[in-house]
Amino acid sequence: MSLHTDARLATSSDISVLAQLLDAFNREYDEPTPGPEFLAQRLAELLGTESTFAVVAGSPITAFGLVTIRTNVWSTGGIALLDELYTVPAERGRGLGSAVIDVAVAEAARRGAGEFEIEVDEPDVDAHRFYARHGFPVRDPATGDRAFVLRKQIGDVTPGAH
Repeated sequence: MSLHTDARLATSSDISVLAQLLDAFNREYDEPTPGPEFLAQRLAELLGTESTFAVVAGSPITAFGLVTIRTNVWSTGGIALLDELYTVPAERGRGLGSAVIDVAVAEAARRGAGEFEIEVDEPDVDAHRFYARHGFPVRDPATGDRAFVLRKQIGDVTPGAH
């Protein structure tokens, strides 16, 4: 089986692995994490809704994407946001991330989303190239304007973070 067809929607039985991967992701980049137990509880809550889904790839699972869909005045089906995309370091470069993003975009469209957004830090040029290959340019093709997402933390986003 090709790696591309290996991606699928996550199920409730994947939550523990997803939580461990989310925790590993934040630790790899020295970001705070509330730990796998908290993340598993939160994922169980979120993945039980129509507005959040995850895509997994690898056997065992070594890559995932987490997507939320929010309402928006300009799109009746909402806007999908790729909250996280992670592949464990040893598995990078094998096409798992591409498989995840392709299935995530297709699932968001199936759920009626009108747009798909991704946040990428400016210095992460590898991510910029990866997403550009999948149709997400850093610059608007029509105007040449650079895309930005601005953020201000207004509450505790990672309770119990380590």
